[in-house]
Amino acid sequence: MTLIKSISGIRGTIGGKVGDGLSPLDVVKFSSAYGQWVKKRHEGKLKVVVGRDARISGDMVKNLVIGSLQGLGIDVVNIGLATTPTTEIAVTEEKAHGGIILTASHNPKQWNALKLLNENGEFLTAADGAEVLKIAEDESFEFAEVDELGKVEENDTYTDFHVQHVLNLDMVNVEAIKNANFTVAIDCVNSVGGIAIPALLKALNVKNTIELYTEPNGQFPHNPEPLPEHLVDIATAIKKQNADVGFVVDPDVDRLAIVNEDGSMFGEEYTLVAVADYLLSHKIGNTVSNLSSSRALADVTRNYGGEYSASAVGEVNVVATMKETDAIIGGEGNGGVIYPESHYGRDSLVGIGLFLSHLAVSGLKCSELRAKYPEYCISKNKIQLTPEIDTDKILESIKNKYAKEEINDIDGLKIDFSESWVQLRKSNTEPIIRIYAEAKSAGEADKLAQNIIADIKALL
Repeated sequence: MTLIKSISGIRGTIGGKVGDGLSPLDVVKFSSAYGQWVKKRHEGKLKVVVGRDARISGDMVKNLVIGSLQGLGIDVVNIGLATTPTTEIAVTEEKAHGGIILTASHNPKQWNALKLLNENGEFLTAADGAEVLKIAEDESFEFAEVDELGKVEENDTYTDFHVQHVLNLDMVNVEAIKNANFTVAIDCVNSVGGIAIPALLKALNVKNTIELYTEPNGQFPHNPEPLPEHLVDIATAIKKQNADVGFVVDPDVDRLAIVNEDGSMFGEEYTLVAVADYLLSHKIGNTVSNLSSSRALADVTRNYGGEYSASAVGEVNVVATMKETDAIIGGEGNGGVIYPESHYGRDSLVGIGLFLSHLAVSGLKCSELRAKYPEYCISKNKIQLTPEIDTDKILESIKNKYAKEEINDIDGLKIDFSESWVQLRKSNTEPIIRIYAEAKSAGEADKLAQNIIADIKALL
């Protein structure tokens, strides 16, 4: 059993002893801590939005969360089965004081989690998350008297609201998508994407759809992380039924993977790159992704005359940098698209609307569109350390060795070479250093990573 307490939320496996997994008592404890944090932050009668993905444990966890918030005297708007971005949008539309999304994102079905939002429908900052964890540790909850208990409002309209919201975005070209007469395949891994994505495609006048795993029953038919090795079924369906494009989402629909018309992978790193290319071709602006994302976004941005910035890893850090640089698009290389014209959260519905617009206007096949972009390959590695080794000292030594290169140390250590980069990040939970390298071929990326690993071993 596993329970992970972090500033971004509480994630764990269902079952086991208290404190070993995400037990009912743990759910109540951390829901109450979050509710207490909301009460410290705001005055008067408070409101929190709760939405969930389709996990088997979702109904049980939802009841515990809602009951805990009611017990604190907080009113709850229960939007039921909903995507993460739908819940984020609902927070601001309801003028709520926060939100909780019940989803363990791409983790397997035995996992669930409480993802915590502030009054802007955005993930908590590091300081706010730490405060929630402190309240939970101290158990400094103050529950309401019986006449002051919170009330619950059921509202299942927000998926339709979200779909219409996407259609209303200026850069979503509904007419071009309709005229393109696309055949679109989707894999929604039997979670809430199975509700939202077909509704979006229908609203976009996509009349030909191939639906895989759209029943929101929480029985994931394959590993729910949208990586190439898990997408064999949709690739086969695309080739067999002559689809123009395939879309795959994770269980809470904030990551978007694209599959080409020939069954090959567009590449999660390139979801954001393609959407940014479309937007920048109409309006020059700035972009942001995290330090572990592909350099292709920076290349595309600079080709249009915009400025690219890298943030520390984590959606909250990407959002903060986007606001600082007034970026028109940003996100993460895992298929997460953040479009401020919509809201500051990763949103696969927005990503699909913008990508289909791009594909329709371009007149290209999906694979031809992908071929437009700079080709990079990422190699992901890690090196095991013993607990007594000073990882900070190792990173400092590597930084000094490569001091003549472009260095970024806001999140671990990233070294930019002329046509490649390598990033070293120490784990917060185990004695390892993660080593990501990117170059123009898989072999070059692997070689760069191995060179850095050799440097570390020499230091040891």
